[in-house]
Amino acid sequence: MKAIEFALNKEFRDRFQHALDARDTTFIHDSLEEINPADITSLLYEFNGEESKYVLDLLSLDVRAKIINDLDTDTRKSFLANYEVIEITEVINQLDSDDAADILNELPIKISEEIIARLDTNLKSQVIDLLRYDENVAGGLMAKELITAYDYWTVVQCVEEIRKQAEHVAKFYAVYVIDDSNKLLGRVSLQKLILSDPRTIVKDILEDDIISVETYLEDSEVAEIMSRYDLESVPVVNVEGHLVGRITIDDVVDVITEQADEERQIMSGITEDVEEDDSIWRNTRARLPWLLIGILGGMVSARFMGFFEMEIAKITAIAFFIPLIQATGGNVGIQSSSLVVQSLANPSFVNEGLWKRLLKVFSVAVLNGLCLAVIVFGITWVVFGHDSLNLIVSVALFFVVVFASFIGTVTPLILNRIGFNPAMASGPFITTTNDLLGLAIYFLSIHLLL
Repeated sequence: MKAIEFALNKEFRDRFQHALDARDTTFIHDSLEEINPADITSLLYEFNGEESKYVLDLLSLDVRAKIINDLDTDTRKSFLANYEVIEITEVINQLDSDDAADILNELPIKISEEIIARLDTNLKSQVIDLLRYDENVAGGLMAKELITAYDYWTVVQCVEEIRKQAEHVAKFYAVYVIDDSNKLLGRVSLQKLILSDPRTIVKDILEDDIISVETYLEDSEVAEIMSRYDLESVPVVNVEGHLVGRITIDDVVDVITEQADEERQIMSGITEDVEEDDSIWRNTRARLPWLLIGILGGMVSARFMGFFEMEIAKITAIAFFIPLIQATGGNVGIQSSSLVVQSLANPSFVNEGLWKRLLKVFSVAVLNGLCLAVIVFGITWVVFGHDSLNLIVSVALFFVVVFASFIGTVTPLILNRIGFNPAMASGPFITTTNDLLGLAIYFLSIHLLL
């Protein structure tokens, strides 16, 4: 049955809440019958764990499993607290091995062990194997479900095996070819199997230049490899080259999404992985460190300005342009660092040469600085008339743009080189640094030219 397009609005939410309160099973079941499980997941975020469990208990077991698997980690933990061990076991038995292992890792050890003891035999052995790996490596990311064929089989034997194994594999894009010791030899696409003569030996049509990843490879590196080579799935091998699993594109999308969320939080000055509905204390703890650093930077700026109070007292117009200098330096620094952070995700960035990139950054900064300096000089001329301060502000602004661009470019490169997340350079850190730099250049220009 085709799933209908679903739009969550206040009217439907209120009507559904009323049905929940009245335990109107007919309305609930009929409302959700043709809705995609992913849309049901978004609806359940509107209700508490007990209400959500009541809704899910009205749905089929396979739909229930898909919805629970789609929940974010924190919500799923609190949600599964309403379930008995036997109920969770029924759900996990419907999942692929990698998803089952992820959920078991989230549960308390006692409950996790009780569930493992009750799992189907095949899934149990796969999950136990996966639980050996850390979550952020290929071994923890892979699924054990895949289709394999021996290199000495004929095409017709391979097709028969596909029919047998496909019952336990939801999605597959190719058949992985192995030898008697389970060593990965290559792959055969489904298209090639269909077009080949049934009597052809598999080793005669396999692609032996297959790309694979080791179990210990970081998940970010796996995502980069699959993105670079446009792979829908990639086989996972152990240190001896034996095939142990595969990673599909949907697993990698989750990794990329998590990385993007992490970098976005770092760039905004949040030090922990937090959600809006997390506790007040956790949200405060995640935001406070960089706010304190910003305050410290502001206090240093204020103290620095105190060194030039005589100049400011003589010409009060000097103070008018401080926000302009600081804002421009901060904006230029954020622009430069954001572009570098984005480029660092591309392997070709490093290969193009540091000096070539710095020269390009310098050229762009000079052009931007000249344009902004001329514009500000013209505006200050009109507003303040012919005054030496016009020239000072324009000269200072030019050098602020050049130096802020340099700092914004070099900082993420240095952080990346010493092993820190370069996204740190795109948030309050670079803004505070360039505020101080801008003030130093501005007052130095005043001291030299005024």
